[in-house]
Amino acid sequence: MDAGVFEHWVKRALLDVEQALEAWVPPGAPAGLGEAMRYAVLGAGKRLRPLLVMAAAEAVGGEREAALRSACAVELIHAYSLAHDDMPCMDNDVLRRGKPTLHVQYGEAQAMLAGDAMQALAFDVLTPDTGVAPALQARLCRLLARASGYDGMAGGQAIDLASVGKPLDETQLRDMHRRKTGVLLQASVLMGAACGDIREVAWQALSDYGAAIGLAFQVVDDILDVTQDSEVLGKTAGKDQDSNKPTYVSVLGLEPARAYAHQLRDQAHKALADSGLADTAWLSLLADKVVERDN
Repeated sequence: MDAGVFEHWVKRALLDVEQALEAWVPPGAPAGLGEAMRYAVLGAGKRLRPLLVMAAAEAVGGEREAALRSACAVELIHAYSLAHDDMPCMDNDVLRRGKPTLHVQYGEAQAMLAGDAMQALAFDVLTPDTGVAPALQARLCRLLARASGYDGMAGGQAIDLASVGKPLDETQLRDMHRRKTGVLLQASVLMGAACGDIREVAWQALSDYGAAIGLAFQVVDDILDVTQDSEVLGKTAGKDQDSNKPTYVSVLGLEPARAYAHQLRDQAHKALADSGLADTAWLSLLADKVVERDN
C-alpha cells in the first residue's frame, strides 16, 4: 500500500470527523459551556479512535452515517475523559494537545461541566431521529457505554489513581491499562464493525485486533513519556515517573517495553489476517502508526 494513498485517506477521514464535530458541538451552550466544550475537542489530537471507527467500517462495508456518528461519539468520550483526568483531583496536569488544559483555561467547575456535557453529547450524536436504525443505535450506545464505564475507562482510571506509589506486576499493569486505555480503542474498532454485517469469526478477529493495539498504544505512551520532551508530546513529559506511577517502562524496562509493543503489533496484524475480510489495509497501517508514533 502506497503511503501517500493512506495519508490521503487519513486526511479525508479527519476532515469529515472535524466538520461533523464542528457542526454537532454547540457554540451556543449557556454560560460559556459550549466554548469550553469546543476548546476541549475541536482542532487537536491524533484522532486515532475516530480513524479506527472509519477504517473498521470501511473494512466491513458499513453504513457511513452510522460510522461518522460513532467516530464523533468516541472522540467526545475521549475528550471528556482527558478533561476530567487532567484536573487537580486526578492527574493534575496543565498541558494537553500542546495547549493549556481545560481547567487551566476555563476553571475547574467549567471543565467538569464541559466533560459531563461532552459525555452526554456522545450518546445524543449516536441516536439521531433518522439515518441510523434504532437497533444499531442501541448496539453502538451499548458498546460505547461499556467501554467508558466501571469495567472500562473509568474503572482503569480508578485503579491508576489507587496505584500511585504502589508496585504492580505485569498482569496487574496490563489489566489497568486494558481498562483505562485499551477498551475504548477496542470499542472504536467494534463500533465501526457494528456498522456493517459480518460473520462472528470476523467480529472476534477485529475484537482481538482492537485489544492488541489498545494495549500497544499504552505501552508506547509509557515509552514516549520517558523518551520525548513536552513540546513533542503536547503534554507534560515525565509526568508518570514524577508521580511515581507504575508504567510498562518501570515494570519491564525500556527495551523490553519496546519489544512488547512490537509483539502486540504482530498480534494485531495476525488478527486481521485471520478475519477473512478482504480489505483491512487501513487497519493494518493504523496498527503500525500506533507503534511507530513519536507523540
